Amino acid sequence: MMRFFRRQPRIPVRRLGRTGVDIPILGLGTAPLGHRPEEEAVPFLERCLDAGLTHLDTGPPKGGFGEAQRYLRAVIRERRKELFIATRCTVADGDTAMRELRENLDTLGIERADLVYVQSIGDDEMRPERIYAPGGVCPALERARADGLTRFLGVSGHNRPRRFLTALQEWDFDVMLNAVNVVSRYIYGFEEQVWPAARERGIALLGMKVFGGVKESRLSAKGAHLPEALRPAALRYSLGLPGISGVLIGVYDDAELRQNLAWLAEVTPLSGGELTALESPTRELASEWHDVYGPVA
Repeated sequence: MMRFFRRQPRIPVRRLGRTGVDIPILGLGTAPLGHRPEEEAVPFLERCLDAGLTHLDTGPPKGGFGEAQRYLRAVIRERRKELFIATRCTVADGDTAMRELRENLDTLGIERADLVYVQSIGDDEMRPERIYAPGGVCPALERARADGLTRFLGVSGHNRPRRFLTALQEWDFDVMLNAVNVVSRYIYGFEEQVWPAARERGIALLGMKVFGGVKESRLSAKGAHLPEALRPAALRYSLGLPGISGVLIGVYDDAELRQNLAWLAEVTPLSGGELTALESPTRELASEWHDVYGPVA
């Protein structure tokens, strides 16, 4: 298979919190490719790996990832050693979550994931009294880690930031993945409300929805919620957050891949003046987006 990106500069890496693992600062959200035809998705995945996007964030169809895990299986056999693979458990019940995890691993064709998230702990179905209970997903995943089914554990989510403060008190995990962007900072505020406490505990911090997520309701849609003119600054904002290890971006096609790589090559932290200049337009967008990712509290 032809390699289109072998001459791309190597993507910088950062340490993933206390795990001791280094990952590329740009990871691949696989949901968009999971909703493309297989004959398009697998070669595109190869090109993403050739470009250095070897941190792969995936999950089951129920988690919104379509056929992404099945497509990944086609390339993992040859390239497993270069990959950092994260998958998701999407249910609160521990026994059901374990079955889901084993199905994920079987679909991926691997015996152990690098990272397993409890997905979207801000959702109504993932209430703290359910997920941390003795029969909940979190104790079940602790057993999965002890049994060698995953190296690390994490929590992910877009909303209800207080639940992530609760997670820091209730559970022993390694990675926190949240929606952090120049607009949602005024709505959910993970950057100021949650992440400082997570950093104190050595929890790795990863960002998603850097460009706001797809504007369409369909995960197969191209484009992003954030106006294109703001996206380079949005990438700089997220990667400049204190303690962040990297960001995950769902990439739809080669044009988006090349654009993201070009923006990444020029990433520097925003200056105070640049951040101030962004405040007015992004606050206006925040009032339009309202609770775009779900309830705040």
